[in-house]
Amino acid sequence: MKPTAKKKLLLAIALISSTSFSIVTHALEVGQPAPQFVLPSLQDNKPIELKNYAGKVLYIDFWASWCAPCRTSFPLLDALHKKLHAKGFEVLGVNLDEDKAKAEEFIKELPVGFTLLNDGKGEWADKYVIESMPTSFIVDKHGIVKHIHNGFTSGDIVELEKTITALLAE
Repeated sequence: MKPTAKKKLLLAIALISSTSFSIVTHALEVGQPAPQFVLPSLQDNKPIELKNYAGKVLYIDFWASWCAPCRTSFPLLDALHKKLHAKGFEVLGVNLDEDKAKAEEFIKELPVGFTLLNDGKGEWADKYVIESMPTSFIVDKHGIVKHIHNGFTSGDIVELEKTITALLAE
């Protein structure tokens, strides 16, 4: 029995849909490589490439100026960054504000010493499938996502530090 043109078209659509879906979920699961990006620095628009952080343990934090839990996380992440930076830990804060001035105002109120990036169009937020704010990814020295963290309360920092410290010891 020969498939009709309509059946071939439906099969092709199903194949494309399932392939597209698997690419998105594949890159975001714990145990998979972190999607590589190049984003401009929030401070000076200098391009920053994720691949330049190979060999480091990363905390990639997607945040926005309107995010209340981000106001809690920033000082705690900054303190953790200062504490563990010399051991190979980096924090990359990826801002999602469409209006860069709002992000800059946030940083004036809550200055940090870690790298801040601008994803105002949400291109990489889409690729990482950010569904809540903040959403963070802990990435090991080999670029593999080891933990995904949604939201933030002050008590979260204790478990996050344990996870990061264990990865730094590997």
